[in-house]
Amino acid sequence: MVVKRPADPALGPVSHSYISQRLRLHYVDWGNSDAPPLILVHGGRDHCRNWDWVAQNLRRDWHVIAPDLRGHGDSAYSLSGDYSMAAYVYDLAQLIHQQNLAPVRLVAHSLGGNIALRYAGVYPEAVEKLVAIEGLGPSPAMEARRASRSYAERMTNWIEEERALAGRLPRRYASIEEALGRMQAENKHLTPDQARYLTTHGVSQNEDGTYSWKFDNYVRSNAPVDLTAEAMHELWSRISCPTLLVYGRESWASNPAEDGRLRHFAKARVATLEGAGHWVHHDRLDAFLAEVRAFL
Repeated sequence: MVVKRPADPALGPVSHSYISQRLRLHYVDWGNSDAPPLILVHGGRDHCRNWDWVAQNLRRDWHVIAPDLRGHGDSAYSLSGDYSMAAYVYDLAQLIHQQNLAPVRLVAHSLGGNIALRYAGVYPEAVEKLVAIEGLGPSPAMEARRASRSYAERMTNWIEEERALAGRLPRRYASIEEALGRMQAENKHLTPDQARYLTTHGVSQNEDGTYSWKFDNYVRSNAPVDLTAEAMHELWSRISCPTLLVYGRESWASNPAEDGRLRHFAKARVATLEGAGHWVHHDRLDAFLAEVRAFL
């Protein structure tokens, strides 16, 4: 049982939990509960504390809540290994429903952006504004390649991938410094202080004194079957709130203003930030906050 207490503005957030499909999922609350709710949703193999710099800036004007997705951070692992998009969307729906947060504003990154966009398409009346950082998923070209594979081929590949993950032990790092090196290799834009902070919150210490990333290895696997491109476009078209799609100029992700996906949204625009990769909110924090504040 998590004991609730008011967040001290001079300190960090307070941890809480909620239940979704029998899983105890973790989220942090930055206080200011009388302000309009704002949920920050992290990306794959990440954790809720990656939003701390954003949350610290926005907490004075918003009731900021940041969940750990299932299998991530301090949330429970799915015993069945179910990390489908439907499960993630259900978890977000349960958080909003149980805490009575709708109508809500959402700011989400990558996998979190995909989840938030789907939620907003399913419950358009529950979302007032939405910011998705590179959250549209695979590019149209990648989707076309996936669609060209037969169901049997996709299932075979998925089963083999699941079996491989079942035998894969979490990597152990001898020290925080060693894990920090891996974090820095993942994103060259991070400052040393950013990388250390994200690493410290992203690992847990094993009984033998080594460190491992908190996320479940099964989150690396993608479901063999998901929405078709047509179904996804229909879902996007149902989003009725103003939507800001943020992209980093140096990212590997495909920009919807250039690949045609923007046309499926009724009220969306794209903001492309120079000097940023996939983690725009880390790489260009001040510029990102300026965009988000103006939009919200």
